[in-house]
Amino acid sequence: MGGEPIAIHVLSDSLGETGEMVARAVVAQFEAGDFHIERLQKVATPEDLREIVRVHCGPNCIFLYTLVEPALRETMEQLLGEGVHGVDVLGPSVSVLAAATGRRPTGEAGALHRTDDQYFERIEATEFAVSHDDGRNPEDLSRADIILIGVSRTSKTPLAMYMAFKGYRVSNVPLAPSLEPPKELFEVDPWKVFGLVTDPMVLIEVRRERMREMGTFVPGYADREAVEEELEEARVLMRRIGCIVVRTDNRAVEESAQEILRYVDTGFGIQE
Repeated sequence: MGGEPIAIHVLSDSLGETGEMVARAVVAQFEAGDFHIERLQKVATPEDLREIVRVHCGPNCIFLYTLVEPALRETMEQLLGEGVHGVDVLGPSVSVLAAATGRRPTGEAGALHRTDDQYFERIEATEFAVSHDDGRNPEDLSRADIILIGVSRTSKTPLAMYMAFKGYRVSNVPLAPSLEPPKELFEVDPWKVFGLVTDPMVLIEVRRERMREMGTFVPGYADREAVEEELEEARVLMRRIGCIVVRTDNRAVEESAQEILRYVDTGFGIQE
């Protein structure tokens, strides 16, 4: 092409991330160095928009815009009518969706960025659940939104990961006859602690299957008397803490999680 690269100006009343992604995809279809992208974000008023376009509109001015505010969109359409070269990135798609569904767009700038914030919150919650799985980092129990306690194979980890995906910071603490619970467990508010229990026979079968998968044998791990004693000791500890007790036997992870989250979101207790 030769000469200086042509600027593609991305105009937005939010952060302009969507417009920049589209601009990069378009520029990739041309020779490297033909274009460069400049983001012009947080455009607030029609007057600001006109001034920005005036300042940046050179001989080959090109604008990609993701303007949501009606007044800004109207002003940009007027500028296009005056000879400015521009492409409306969002408008046609929003119009098609509105016509097809009969629903009205919110006209809210930055809606996608808000969704991105929620995504990163889920990532942070997932990282928290991983680093606080199986009793790790008990000093952080006070930072958890939800704390799960229970004997081995009562679905603590699957539940923790499921609720982390929904944005909750979850720790899980194993209970075992030979394992003393961390002191921090008795220092947190009991309303955010949930004790997981299951039917002894269901637990025995789950543990037997686990040993078959691992190709190992752990004495007493799936023995009925030992399992019943282990569950009873766990119940004693749960009563001592005063936490909510949730059954997980013969239930999908989603069902148990919904029961826990109903309590977390409403504050009403669930009794076994």
